[in-house]
This record gives sequence, C-alpha cells and structure tokens, in this order.
Amino acid sequence: MAEALGGIAGARWCWRGTRCCLAVKRGSCTTDFKLPLLQGAALVQDKGPGRGGQDLRTFLRLRPSAEGRVCVRLPGVGVVRSWDTPRLQALRRGVAADFDESKPPSVEQLDTLREFAGIAAGASAPESLATLAFLYMCLAISAKYGDVPSVDILVWSELPTGAGLGSSAAFAVCLAAALLTACGAISCPLKEGEPTARWTEEELTLINSWAFQGERVIHGNPSGVDNAVGTWGGALRYQSGKITPLKRVPMLRILLTNTKIPRSTKVLVAGVKEKLLKFPAIMNPVLDSIDAISQECQSVLEAMPANPSPEYYPVLEELFDINQHHLNVIGVGHPSLDRLCRVTASHGLHSKLTGAGGGGCGITLLRPDTSPLAVEAAKRDLCACGFECWETSIGAPGVTLHSSSSLNTEVLHALSKS
Repeated sequence: MAEALGGIAGARWCWRGTRCCLAVKRGSCTTDFKLPLLQGAALVQDKGPGRGGQDLRTFLRLRPSAEGRVCVRLPGVGVVRSWDTPRLQALRRGVAADFDESKPPSVEQLDTLREFAGIAAGASAPESLATLAFLYMCLAISAKYGDVPSVDILVWSELPTGAGLGSSAAFAVCLAAALLTACGAISCPLKEGEPTARWTEEELTLINSWAFQGERVIHGNPSGVDNAVGTWGGALRYQSGKITPLKRVPMLRILLTNTKIPRSTKVLVAGVKEKLLKFPAIMNPVLDSIDAISQECQSVLEAMPANPSPEYYPVLEELFDINQHHLNVIGVGHPSLDRLCRVTASHGLHSKLTGAGGGGCGITLLRPDTSPLAVEAAKRDLCACGFECWETSIGAPGVTLHSSSSLNTEVLHALSKS
C-alpha cells in the first residue's frame, strides 16, 4: 500500500493490472503473445476476433519483415524507424563485448546507439528513450542468442506515458518477450485449443532480466519493481531493495485516475529525505507506521483468495485512507490528489495516490457490491475536474500466453495496421 518512494516510505506495494500483448506471425499462422503489465505477457494463436478483458494493456505485434530489415512502430509516441539488418549487425559487432544482462548498459554503448539513431545527447523525450531501449535490447539479445532478426514490431498501448503507471516497463517486458522469442531463446508454450499458457519460471526469469535492462536504458537506475510485476503479475512487496512476490492475491476492481499533474520522482525523494534529516523523531515513526500499513495489507490480501468475504473490503478502505494521510505527512501529496479523494469520498469510495505522488495518478477501490451508478457518477465528477479515469483491475497475472479470442475489436484493429 505504501507505494510512494520505494525504499524511503517503508515497504512499497505494487499491483499491476495492465497487460501487454505481443503478436508473432510465422508463415501462414499468427501467434499473439499477451503480456499483462504493470504487467505480463501472452502468446495468442489467431482464431478470429473475440472479446478482451477490462484491464488497461500494452500490445506488441511481432511479424517477420522484408528480408534484411528491422522496423519498429510506436504510434503512441510518434516513432516509425527502420534499419537494414547488416547495418545493425555491424553496429552490434562494435559493442557486443559489453552486452550482458547482468551488467547495466555502459555510457559508451548508449552514446554509440544515440549517434547511430540520430538521438541528441541528453534527450529524454519518450520517443528518444523508447527508440534507444529498442536498439539496445535488439542488439544485446541477438548478440547472445543469434543473428539480428528481421522483424516488424508495432507497439500500441492503452496506457498513458509519463503518468507513473509503468508504461515503460510494459514496453520493456513486451520487447524482451518478443525478441527472446524471435531469437529462439524462449519457447511458445501455447497448445492448440488452449486459451492461455505461461512460460516456465526459468523463461520468466530471463524475460525479466532483459526487461530490466530496457528499464535501465530508459530510467538509469530503476528499482526493478515495475518490470518484475510486469513479468510475474499479481502483487509484490518491495522493501530495502528486496522484491517479494505474494503467492496468492485477489483481483481487485479499481478506478484509476490520472490527475495530469506532472511530477518529478527525484524531487519528491529529495524532499522526503530533507524532512527525515530535519525532523527524524517525527518522520521515522511515520515511516514505521507506513511499513505497518503494508504488513497489515499483506495479511489481508493473502487471506482474501481462500476466504473471499466482503468483510475484508472495509479493512482495505481504511488502510487506503490511513496510508494516504501518511503520504501527505511525508510530503508526497498534492492538491489534485486531495481533490480526487474528496470527489470519490462523496460517492462512498476510498482513494489513495499511486506511484511517487506529487500529482500523477490515484487509485480508488471498488467493492464487489459497489453500485454501477455510483461508479459512473464518480467517473463523471472526476472527469469534470479535468482528470482522466478508467475502470480496471489490479492483481492480474503476469506474462501470459493468450489466444486471439481474448482481444477485442479495437485492439485487433490497432494491431492490424501496417
């Protein structure tokens, strides 16, 4: 529950209800991989259009390209790039000695890739970072597992970028699964007639390690939380650099609201550290209390699958409220988040910030018996504040292989674009 500033605000609870989809066309058949991200991935055998779930998703379509070409299309950030495979092979030979998923990308490697792609030094726009991450992962994975594959990749997402929702991790997990599959490093375990399948634990570990490399390219020094949840799904606890997945977690319905207020995690972290140094006797007990909230939340979540009683929801709602007040105390709240909480409270709902705070997004817990009218009224009032709002779920499975029947018409249309 204490999602702000992992490592500072006690333990960090991370749920991801997002999904990533990856489509791989081989010869005359199409196979789609669907990765739930904030979290996961899935391989989908194309059997015609069907209805998808309600989770927000990032989709990646992988197809063979014209011989000797690597193409990447990212319509959400306006990227359409294409390179000759021989040029990429030559580029890879120049830096291949340093490619290793256990080591962070070097400054020299990234400078070389920026120069190759025409990206200005220090460029931090999403399109620049996404292109750089793609190039690094494509060359690094192929250097270890084979030739640079001739592929055409399209990524389409329902997730907004830069809102603290793990969109870059979704992108990285999709890319890792796609490129590892294209290079033959992981299998395609979906069997004929099955709706879903998962990769083995060993393959998931490999996907996660390469997705973390992509996050390193984009963020420099990420915690590894978002790509881990993107790979394994469910819920995990992050504390003092240690990631601990929960073995059994419930699916929780939420409203996800983007206040559209930009924020800097770096600035927020610095502010919390300053308060801690200035008022240690006050701040340390608050952080201890946040950690206790996380422990209590863990107990509730682990009890819910075996005994899905409605009595757990008032406990979670109270934990939401207490946690949000604590996060305001340590300085990561924002007037927009206060307004979000007031609006949802007027409809009998309970909310808290998610991510680093200081704006960004908030989540609102929906009980199983929450009236659809109350949900729609809350969404209407949140949108009237200038916010964006989605009804979705958290606690979804991670990287999962799906049949194409799980994809709705909108997604199939988006992925069919050349």
